[in-house]
Amino acid sequence: MTVLSLVIFIQVRFINLYDPKMFIMGDHLAKSATERALRTHFIQHLLNDVKALELMLEKGMIESDIRRIGAEQEFCLISKNWRPEKNAEEILQAINDPHFTTELARFNMEVNLDPVELNGDCFSIIENQLNKLLTMAKLEADRRDTLILLTGILPTISKAELAFEYMTPQPRYWALNEMVKGIRGTDFHLHIKGVDELSITHDSVLMEACNTSFQLHLQLDPDDFVESYNWAQAISGPVLGVCANSPLLLGRELWNETRIALFQQSIDTRISSYALKDQLPRVSFGESWETGNAADVFKNDIFQHKVLLARQLETDSLQILEEGGIPKLEALNIHNGTIYRWNRPCYGISKGKPHLRIENRYLPAGPTIIDQMANFAFWVGLMMGKPKGYENISSEMDFRDVKSNFIKAARTGKESVMRWRDRKISVRDLVTRELLPIAKHGLDKVKIDPETSNKLLSIIHERAAGNTGAQWSIANYRKLRKNMRQDDALLALTKTMYQFQQTGKPVHEWKEAPEHPNTHEFASTVGHVMTTRLFTVFEDDLAEMATQLMEWKNIHHVPVENKAGEITGLLTWTHMERFKETNHGEEMLSVGDIMTKDVILADQDMPITEAIQIMKQHEIGCLPVVHNSQLIGIVTIKDIGQYDQG
Repeated sequence: MTVLSLVIFIQVRFINLYDPKMFIMGDHLAKSATERALRTHFIQHLLNDVKALELMLEKGMIESDIRRIGAEQEFCLISKNWRPEKNAEEILQAINDPHFTTELARFNMEVNLDPVELNGDCFSIIENQLNKLLTMAKLEADRRDTLILLTGILPTISKAELAFEYMTPQPRYWALNEMVKGIRGTDFHLHIKGVDELSITHDSVLMEACNTSFQLHLQLDPDDFVESYNWAQAISGPVLGVCANSPLLLGRELWNETRIALFQQSIDTRISSYALKDQLPRVSFGESWETGNAADVFKNDIFQHKVLLARQLETDSLQILEEGGIPKLEALNIHNGTIYRWNRPCYGISKGKPHLRIENRYLPAGPTIIDQMANFAFWVGLMMGKPKGYENISSEMDFRDVKSNFIKAARTGKESVMRWRDRKISVRDLVTRELLPIAKHGLDKVKIDPETSNKLLSIIHERAAGNTGAQWSIANYRKLRKNMRQDDALLALTKTMYQFQQTGKPVHEWKEAPEHPNTHEFASTVGHVMTTRLFTVFEDDLAEMATQLMEWKNIHHVPVENKAGEITGLLTWTHMERFKETNHGEEMLSVGDIMTKDVILADQDMPITEAIQIMKQHEIGCLPVVHNSQLIGIVTIKDIGQYDQG
């Protein structure tokens, strides 16, 4: 997220302090705040920034007579085989336009839209610019046999694309990775449970790069900032529920908006211990309603979260104010850039005037540009149409209900049941009966073109009655999996998403995904075709039990593991038949007594052609697949027979 080209409008290049992936200001790297002298210097500037903000609020210096909106579009780069393509830097260089920037991973890019005043045809202006800029990117991508896809999480991302070589080779990303790992002291562990369950340990922050979003900015009146911020919190659950679009990660069906759990866990700096400690995550929805003024919101974050990054600052905010200038509040922005609220308060400068805004960070990219614009109009309309009776929202709604609504929406999307003003109501009914009329009133209030507002809000209405992006993906992935392997189903789903996205039709008009019988042509490595849901046994398991299970389930190859998850042998159908023929219950043999220890292994990056050659040469029917000595899958001659060219 390069906030410079959105609504922060800082005149001096200040690279993306509102992005967890960027920590460089100008040519200076923000250092981990461990050096005592630097930390002391920085904290003093941070405190002065807060005092300066308070003074600007007291003196009415914060811009209040205008509303602006802005947005940031993240998108995926994929090959014509529907897999991630790591050529973002090459495409960025060819585009040569300041609206574009890199992302953490080499298969993602971002485009920053110009801020516009909130009135009239502002949504059409943003949509037209987004289409124009994405067309520029598509032209350069196409010259490199690359496609662009808007989606919250790319279905075909695999563990292989999360290796360090896929991280954008820039110092700021390496610094982020080392900083977060240093604070944690351990690798990252993800555990997300939905219909399926994902439990994995990873050695870098690249898991965060699976997320792509459409982030929205709205400038607010400083006198109404806290009230509006609380209202933004209140509507987050139902808005997310009807906009969810990220149900799949690494082939697992998890949450309707898996990005919410993934982002928190992928850059979590908290440390686990045997002690029961309350530790606030830096990725957070919040713990309570905000009170006071905008400065108090920033004070709460300083109180709750330690300073992680610091840099030497040359100018003092209070001194700049005394001299009649407008301070950038650099220390405050740096600290704010290390706290990842889903609704983030932001300070910026526009044409010499300071302003305050809210950044909506929870909405996913896609499914189409028109879907995103509908989401944008819905959210802005709700923000502007806040009805009477919500001025003191803490008396109307319990914050824990609001937070629960958000988590439920992330988990189950439009199928969630919200608690809204002490009653239970479905997301569908809440959106169609109560929130859409509020949004329409809000858009009319700021004089948005009626034809545009009706068109965009009707998309939200139809989506609430039909399918969200998440529901379409889940239904079609399940359908494809009935007759296709996991990798083939993910390829077919991604191909269909791309094809429907090119039509420009909103997701509620998308049809079922057809089966693509030739998607197996796009598999090239063992990792693409291996089976990952394995039946394994231990060496000391009873041989009688193991062979019975093989016979019951018609399993021909069973890896044998030790307690550390390392492969130590293999049971095959031949072993099972031999055991049945020779053992009649006289001996209590273990698996270790009948297995073969001479096992040829593969890794997930082994070309399929090489795996076929090895199996033929050694006259074997399978290759267990390992990564860092851990068994992660198995590939059989049946899995890859269709790739054998003779």
